[in-house]
Amino acid sequence: MAKLDELKNLEAEIAADRNLPLRESNLVFGEGSPDAEVMFIGEAPGFHEDRLGRPFVGMAGKLLDKLLTMVGWDRKDVYISNIVKRRPPENRDPLPEEIAAYKPYLARQIEIINPKAIVPLGRFSMNYFLPEAKISRDQGRVFIYQGRKVIPMLHPAAALRQGAFMKTLEESFKRLPDLITGHPPAGGPTISATAEPEKIPEKKKEPPPMQSLF
Repeated sequence: MAKLDELKNLEAEIAADRNLPLRESNLVFGEGSPDAEVMFIGEAPGFHEDRLGRPFVGMAGKLLDKLLTMVGWDRKDVYISNIVKRRPPENRDPLPEEIAAYKPYLARQIEIINPKAIVPLGRFSMNYFLPEAKISRDQGRVFIYQGRKVIPMLHPAAALRQGAFMKTLEESFKRLPDLITGHPPAGGPTISATAEPEKIPEKKKEPPPMQSLF
């Protein structure tokens, strides 16, 4: 089965899963090339993403597009998604149980695309792969996860909120192509696999009611 078909099937599966939280919001599955070598992963959709059904289309998305252009990449040649596939109310941070609910689907999405490198945007996405990492310390560093590079970056929204972060994000982004194509430094950080694809539990069948003997 072609990757595009696999992704469409996975998207339909998420849409049909009534056990997932945040179903009052629209599903924002992800977009880009199914053969992308680089996959950008944020935390959750915001207002504009929820309205349009596309990831990173608000102000943070415009900044991401600008950063991609800066390094000579096109949005359609990478893949962009989020851990949580629906917008939390009032753009609040996703809750641990919401991340856990969508985690198996993200793992399968990554498995289908099979990118050479993953770029988590922001601490929630970073901690999915690197539970002990700190965004202020580890953004722009190369980690190895399941045979591919993971390079956490500041979230574009954080750079828009705090101007001091903008230069850091831009400088890290400029290094991104070389970090992806180059070899990891000798003795560089590695991590163990902590986000293996999980089986989505089947709904338990309720036992038939016991008949009364009286």
